[in-house]
Amino acid sequence: MYEVVWLRLAMAAFGVTTALTSIVLSVFMAGLGLGAWASGRILRKYRYGLRGSLLIYAAIESVIGFSALLVPTELYWGRILTERLALASSPSSYILSGLCIAAALLPWCACMGATLPVGMRAIRSAQIESERSFSYLYVANVSGALLGALVPLFFIELRGFRGTLQIGAGLNFSLALMAMLTALRNHSETGLAAAKREAKLLAQPVPPRIPPQHEILVLLFGTGLTCMGMEVVWIRQFTPFVGTMVYSFATILGVYLCATTIGARIYRVWSQNHSHELPWMWALLGLCGLLPLLTTNPMLRWWPEAQGTYSEPMLGPLLRLVVGIGPFSAVLGFVTPMLVDRWSGGNSDRAGTAYAVNVLGCIVGPLLSGFLLLPLMNEQSALLLLALPWFWFGLRKTSQQSRHSATPTWSYAMVLAAVPLMASSHSFEDMYPVRQVLRDHTANVIAAKSKYGKHLFVNGVGITSITPITKMMAHLPMASLDRPPQNALVICFGMGTTFRSLLSWSVPVTAVELVPSVPRVFGFFHDDGPVLLRSPNAHVVIDDGRRYLEHTTEQYDVITIDPPPPVPAAGSSLLYAKELYVIVSKRLRPGGILAQWFPDEKNAIVLASVARALRNVFPFVRAFPSMDGSGVHFLASNQPLSRRTPDELVSRMPRTAVADMVEWEKQKDPTYPFVSMVDHELSVDSLITSIPQVPILDDDHPVNEFFLLRGLHLLEPYTSRTAPQANTPK
Repeated sequence: MYEVVWLRLAMAAFGVTTALTSIVLSVFMAGLGLGAWASGRILRKYRYGLRGSLLIYAAIESVIGFSALLVPTELYWGRILTERLALASSPSSYILSGLCIAAALLPWCACMGATLPVGMRAIRSAQIESERSFSYLYVANVSGALLGALVPLFFIELRGFRGTLQIGAGLNFSLALMAMLTALRNHSETGLAAAKREAKLLAQPVPPRIPPQHEILVLLFGTGLTCMGMEVVWIRQFTPFVGTMVYSFATILGVYLCATTIGARIYRVWSQNHSHELPWMWALLGLCGLLPLLTTNPMLRWWPEAQGTYSEPMLGPLLRLVVGIGPFSAVLGFVTPMLVDRWSGGNSDRAGTAYAVNVLGCIVGPLLSGFLLLPLMNEQSALLLLALPWFWFGLRKTSQQSRHSATPTWSYAMVLAAVPLMASSHSFEDMYPVRQVLRDHTANVIAAKSKYGKHLFVNGVGITSITPITKMMAHLPMASLDRPPQNALVICFGMGTTFRSLLSWSVPVTAVELVPSVPRVFGFFHDDGPVLLRSPNAHVVIDDGRRYLEHTTEQYDVITIDPPPPVPAAGSSLLYAKELYVIVSKRLRPGGILAQWFPDEKNAIVLASVARALRNVFPFVRAFPSMDGSGVHFLASNQPLSRRTPDELVSRMPRTAVADMVEWEKQKDPTYPFVSMVDHELSVDSLITSIPQVPILDDDHPVNEFFLLRGLHLLEPYTSRTAPQANTPK
């Protein structure tokens, strides 16, 4: 729960760049590993019994509970500090942001990691499941993680991020109370008795079946690296099928955790009567790691998808996920607690070390995949490289066993089975013969051409197409200014059409794009793209748009924002939120105009929420339907927006801008695009009052992203929440 919410709060505070997201996740995992290692060392020095261990556990849970209340404030002050001391996109900005994130999260995450060795010490002191105490807790912990990845999504929809953190704090304090009550019921246990029992267990010789200790730690590091490294690859592979919504990512994580829990549970049953895994299990781990090559093959049709039934949108992708990542996660859930149990033998100190090594692999894995493998190769090759060590180790273990036993193994068969998987694999990009594919640490970018036109895909998700709507995102606000424009800013580059149209006004134009490869395909969509990029008026910045606005000191006459589709996409609310509009209002010159594009006019709730957020910040807001009626153009300003006829708007445009506007129009009438919009202006007040109690879309309550309860009609929209009053337009 905390990881989901803290990551989102950090994104709002420091941007949605891949580097910052990696910092947050790395700090979280590093804290867990550091806490587990440190608490194990402390427990070895101080021989606490059952009662003492439970009281320590209660104290740690109480401290974690306070983190829910303090972390949002810490991140807020970190944001203020970076705004004052660093420049946008500069290395110092990232370093300072990383330090602020580490200071805000690391101590609390270390407390979370410390609970595992403390729990093991309590179990050991009580003589329950002593030698397998790690796996005993592992099953419970992963089961809780499964709920923690799914249930908070509903809390966020109901109460927002801060309300969800308050629920988390309540759970931590409840855990602390339960541990204290358990300690009071077991007060007869003395620290001296526990110390004697601990010394007796440590004095026992290590069973000969345990492999060399360094090998176990290497395997734990490898499982952590492979697991998290493949998770980065999975997100890119499955996004074309499951989408980019928060529920899509939660489903991937849920399938992974559910299968891991099943695998750990199987290990618990298996380990009661077995001491050694079969050598082909490691080759099986490698083979299962390649199953996404089968389930993400767009050339294969899965049964729920082929029927064209109502169940197609949900069951087809879900089946792909279950078959693709379920077996690998289950095998991983089996071997991870097995390795830690063997290394620790119930010793909390050794378990803390083993867990820390595994977490270290979990930190290295995403960095390896995100910043080295995926920018250099496709997803199929990245999966193969991550799986190869396990095929090698499985064959090695098979070779060692064959010296002492003539029993056949399946390791070689699994290696052979991987060959057709690789040979027959296809990716999303193979669906478009005419294409340009670029890869970087942020995303895979595909510029493609089909019989329907040209398309831009980011991680397999359609971003935009060639349409005059994107031209009007530039020409409508520029022509609506009361004075000649001096410059303009584009948030989200896309195909570059809006950027290109703004350049036709012969003013300096800055475009901010999160994905480095997107501006590089500008020439695929527009023949004059490379020439325009060399223009002295053109300036492209690779950064998070909101982050750029927070750090820049530049003032603009027009700022256009075109968030990536779809409207419910994860993180997209940061480009619709009230907090963003507050920042934009500071970056506009007097009389400057914000042009906000909203692509789904049928989504009345989110449309009203966005309109309310704009009206809450800007006293003057107007709304116009798009040329084909598929979305809404918002214009917002701190000064009155003059009402002009289509002819008057055209008269304020330079000839180059008029030529650009009618470039794709058959009738070449420059007033036509404005007629279809200006003559059908929408009432902003009507948009808001259509859903009278809809809340302002803000960072704490992203209405567009969390919608499942109201979508299933399990929640009456906002009847229990009082809508804030909007500013009265002048």
